Amino acid sequence: MTGPESAGAPLLEFLAVMRRLRAECDWKRAQTHRTLARFLLEETHETLEAIDELDETGDPAHLEEELGDLLLQVYFHAVIAEESGAFTLDDVARGITAKMYRRNPHVFAPDGDQPVSGADAINEAWERIKAEEKPRSSVTDGLPPGLPALLYADKVLGRLDRAGTPAATTASDDVGDRLLALVAEARLTGVDPEQALRDAVRRVAVAGAAGIGSPPGLG
Repeated sequence: MTGPESAGAPLLEFLAVMRRLRAECDWKRAQTHRTLARFLLEETHETLEAIDELDETGDPAHLEEELGDLLLQVYFHAVIAEESGAFTLDDVARGITAKMYRRNPHVFAPDGDQPVSGADAINEAWERIKAEEKPRSSVTDGLPPGLPALLYADKVLGRLDRAGTPAATTASDDVGDRLLALVAEARLTGVDPEQALRDAVRRVAVAGAAGIGSPPGLG
């Protein structure tokens, strides 16, 4: 772990490393934003796995490693963009910093303003500011279609709630309707349905592996 006096130095060194790799490594020089997309997705899922493991082991080493791999993807894309003159890593950092200032007035409000307090009120303020910045033409506008289904449902239900038109979820024989009702139930209780299902599947998988070893076809 580095001290405050060296904060930022490893990030600058890593940027220099990525620039050199793009210049001198044939494989890395051949990559584009599109060819790297699969690796970004893979590293994201590996980071999620490390977060799940952290709750079990209490050892942050795996998460630290996976965050590094995820950071590599950010730098890789930024260096590619820098080469074409599209944007730089500094532009990325400036953009997200400016967004944090805009969307967190409860922290960065001018003197004299009354900041919002409480997690729920802060989240509502964030969503309101986001909606003002990016007006939507439909409830699904701006939601990536490749999101996991439970997360996608949670996002849609949240937008409907904020619009004052909550979805009606009723008892049904349709599996999809029942899953949607469970997502609505999770929202009411403050549970992340995607993470809840991941945790449940992990528990089942661990218990199953202990009981049956390596089943036919999986070895």
